[in-house]
Amino acid sequence: MNRNIDYHRKVNSYFFSPLGIKKKASKRNIVSQQAPRQTSLVVHQLRPETSDISQSINKNSFSYLYPIGRGGFGKVWKVEMKRAKELYAMKEMQKLRVISKRSVHSVMNERKILEVLNHPFIVNMHFAFQDRENLFLVLDLKNGGDLRFHISKARKFTEIQAKFLIACILYGLNYIHSNGILHRDIKPENLVFDERGYLYITDFGIGRVWTPENSKDTSGTPGYMAPEVIFRQNHGISADYFAVGVILYELMMGRRPYIGRDRKEIRDHIISKQARVVEIPSGWSEEAADFINKLIQRKANYRLGNKGFGEVKEHPWLKDFPWKDLGDMVLSAPFIPKSQDNFDPRTLGDWKDEIDPSIDLAASQDLFVGYSYDERVFCETKPAGHKKSFSSVQ
Repeated sequence: MNRNIDYHRKVNSYFFSPLGIKKKASKRNIVSQQAPRQTSLVVHQLRPETSDISQSINKNSFSYLYPIGRGGFGKVWKVEMKRAKELYAMKEMQKLRVISKRSVHSVMNERKILEVLNHPFIVNMHFAFQDRENLFLVLDLKNGGDLRFHISKARKFTEIQAKFLIACILYGLNYIHSNGILHRDIKPENLVFDERGYLYITDFGIGRVWTPENSKDTSGTPGYMAPEVIFRQNHGISADYFAVGVILYELMMGRRPYIGRDRKEIRDHIISKQARVVEIPSGWSEEAADFINKLIQRKANYRLGNKGFGEVKEHPWLKDFPWKDLGDMVLSAPFIPKSQDNFDPRTLGDWKDEIDPSIDLAASQDLFVGYSYDERVFCETKPAGHKKSFSSVQ
């Protein structure tokens, strides 16, 4: 059954000190079951997906400041909207590269999911548009860099730092799961900091609306994929919790629990032995080790999180965590990214993959019908009480 976040949890006095900043967080239900309830998924209707609102906004609406990263299909830019003078992150994706990598479904899927999600702990979409050569996705700007970059710098984190970061991930995941979505690619590269040290979930390219029969959805990142996904079995929200356990293991130990050069080696490693934290590093608690060990259980039925966020936040490691203050964003983060150089500029080099020269780009434009989105139109046109099912996000 669904249960609400316990906003009256007593704040542990040794933990974080409040900031003077108040920001209201959305209140969402907690999913305490393996399968999110797809029947309750609703969202306000925008316009028909065939509507072309791209004329209202295009790349000339923005000033390109400088690149801040690179995605799988193009660069990510820091941009300023000319009229509103607001800053955003813009993913610029080459259509030829998207088609060559057989990722049309992925980019369209992310666009559709982001239209119906909005939460303080995810990277939200504001605009989406296209021209003949490129797709553009305009998102919240987070200046702190991704967690992978900071792991490569710090190697290991303290327990207090790790607890705050994991809590941010769990808070965002709970909202995603309560909307019937599996992220399926929780990893350090898809977790980004703001300048205050809060962590946000991004990249919904292989996210899916949960369905009972999803054994064929085996995409993910080796090393963070749950065993049931690797072995092509049906999977639910606990697959995302497995990835959280891997990340926490990495923050504690400086390496992942299952290591291999490819999916086969990692699969063989999982088959051979259940990974566990046995020797607890100095400065870490037994509760933290137990939390990790229960998250990285190979069998989903025995994994912490199989019954939802409710049982995760009741684990002794998180039992006294101040969830309400986290949701209100009034906690002082124990890890603050430096104010600059929060990405590796070497990642902005040339792509090593090849573009299929046989692709007829002019004949391929229909693949991207319905990509455009303008949050201003959404706010202005949503009729009161009119709802849209999540069933179109497949």
